Amino acid sequence: MACVLEAPLRMSVLSEVTASSRHYVDRLFDLDPQKVLQGVIDMKNAVIGNNKQKANLIVLGAVPRLLYLLQQETSSTELRTECAVVLGSLAMGTENNVKSLLDCHIIPALLQGLLSPDLKFIEACLRCLRTIFISPVTPEDLLYADTTVISHLMALLSRSRYTQEYICQIFSHCCKLQHWHSCGFKSLPQPLLCANGPDHQTNLFNHGAVQNIAHLLVSTSYKVRMQALKCFSVLAFENPQVSMTLVNVSVDGELLPQIFVKMLQRDKPIEMQLTSAKCLTSMCRAGAIRTDDSCIILKTLPCLVRMCSKERLLEERVEGAETLAYLIETDVELQRIASITDHLIVMLADYFKYPSSVSAITDIKRLDHDLKHAHELRQAAFKLYASLGANDEDIRKKIIETENMMDRIVNGLSESGIKVRLAAVRCLHSLSRSVQQLRTSFQDHAVWKPLMKVLQNAPNEILVVASSTLCNLLLEFSPSKEPILESGAIELLCSLTQSENLALRVNGIWALMNVAFQAEQKIKSDILRGLSTEQLFQLLSDSDVNVLMKTLGLLRNLLSTRPHIDHIMSTHGKQIMQAVTLILEGEHNIEVKEQTLCILANIADGTTAKELIMTNDDILQKIKYYMSHSNAKLQLAAMFCVSNLIWNEEEGSQERQDKLRDMGIVDILHKLSQSSDPNLCDKAKTALQQYLA
Repeated sequence: MACVLEAPLRMSVLSEVTASSRHYVDRLFDLDPQKVLQGVIDMKNAVIGNNKQKANLIVLGAVPRLLYLLQQETSSTELRTECAVVLGSLAMGTENNVKSLLDCHIIPALLQGLLSPDLKFIEACLRCLRTIFISPVTPEDLLYADTTVISHLMALLSRSRYTQEYICQIFSHCCKLQHWHSCGFKSLPQPLLCANGPDHQTNLFNHGAVQNIAHLLVSTSYKVRMQALKCFSVLAFENPQVSMTLVNVSVDGELLPQIFVKMLQRDKPIEMQLTSAKCLTSMCRAGAIRTDDSCIILKTLPCLVRMCSKERLLEERVEGAETLAYLIETDVELQRIASITDHLIVMLADYFKYPSSVSAITDIKRLDHDLKHAHELRQAAFKLYASLGANDEDIRKKIIETENMMDRIVNGLSESGIKVRLAAVRCLHSLSRSVQQLRTSFQDHAVWKPLMKVLQNAPNEILVVASSTLCNLLLEFSPSKEPILESGAIELLCSLTQSENLALRVNGIWALMNVAFQAEQKIKSDILRGLSTEQLFQLLSDSDVNVLMKTLGLLRNLLSTRPHIDHIMSTHGKQIMQAVTLILEGEHNIEVKEQTLCILANIADGTTAKELIMTNDDILQKIKYYMSHSNAKLQLAAMFCVSNLIWNEEEGSQERQDKLRDMGIVDILHKLSQSSDPNLCDKAKTALQQYLA
């Protein structure tokens, strides 16, 4: 049935194929080996630079025949080599060409060819493999399917400068982090083991990649040096094991970091400068080179800033800014140095005006390319601004005062490209750490509106950063807090607390904690209604300590000011007391228990709510237990509970005091009043005075 359906389609494609194309394929089947060889050579000349001819030959079935000839033992070495050359040429066409070659299982055939003793044939196979692996449609794992392949490639590195160039290129394109994260540059631990064995970096490292490739950095061939450098830049990225090894490797008596520094001097080609800077950046982020090392401060950082100038090509400016963002992301001092190097903050503003109407680009092809990729510049600028403003208030001020900066961020939040939107949100998040800016620029530009829009239906990677930003905009002193709440934020945040994504759960509950701080009763009731008792319990039994701590923080903020405490405990008292009991009995750290005791102290401060403690002997025994605990923080928190329960000026204080005295609380207070810890001592004495008054 399939054949019947396929036939008309096949005929329509074939009808467009010229007779001469068919003639090339027919010659591959000639019985005379010499004529076959000449046919392959003629085919090679016909397809160079001719994508239509390449497509025609693929449709006519040239690929299976070329692969057959390439693998035949009876084929001459010259014929096999020419077949590899033609296949490499076909692979240089469109992505569809590469897919067709992959469908014909070209990679195993070429890898088999590498076992040949003939160097020219090996080089042709490697050149073809290189072209195929460079294509984005080729799965990198195809290189690692057979465990012997990597060892064999390492052995071939010594054969010629071409084998060195192509193999390094193959390695750098087939070395992807299996645990790659798309949510920014967050530093990760050692490469993880994926389900099907070690990741690419570890695989290459274990096969001696560092030792085998290091000496190629001083090769007489520029192409070999460059490909070796690129190889190290991907091997070292996010990989402490590789980075720590690279630091101690020397070639001809010179350590690799020194070789990298030489390669990023101004007289070297830009490509070399940039790639060396990437190597040093990865080594620095992995902890192999200190952030205050002169090779970072005086060499790597200035080199990357140079790459951001408008004289550089678009892709150089993008790579320069993104690498610099990664280098300085977690180091305050590097952020300060970068911010005052070559007017970087102002220089980055040009990234948003590119290409300008008076652009100096005269090459139409280049202009067309740059117009299609201008969004990458905006993305890179947002990333670098985010890193620059991560910690320092003065830098944030300078960024926000850069022309139209807030408008650019607002526009970035609604761009169609997910990567630009993510970078814009990250930049906004970085700037939202400033109290001053939350009160001024953020309010002037009403950034909360596009931010709320982003939160409606964005992918998780954007939601995580956007909800972190919202947490800051909901702080009590932020003027944006009220309009955000009016636009339905509580419902949105309550839904985030149910997410399977841990970061989203943390951010949802964190933002609600900020909303509840010194809030009016209506808002607190809205939160409790939105969360539901069931969900609150779910969060209090979450396996992640961050979620638990933020949920306790939310409860503590909800249970503040007496009328609010009494109102909430009258409606949710039973469940809250149950939750408190569970946590105090559970295996939790000191901080969790302290926060829980502080919630009890708040409940004890209520007028009617304190009765829920006084009528619960189990809870009273727990307070007594924690008063005698070995940890002073827990003792102090338990004493706050007692003080609030026995405070003299409040109705029923005498009965409460008597009950606690009968439990032996006064004896513990006397003991604590002799404590060497001044806080415990003072608090115990203050409590005892309530009995004397």
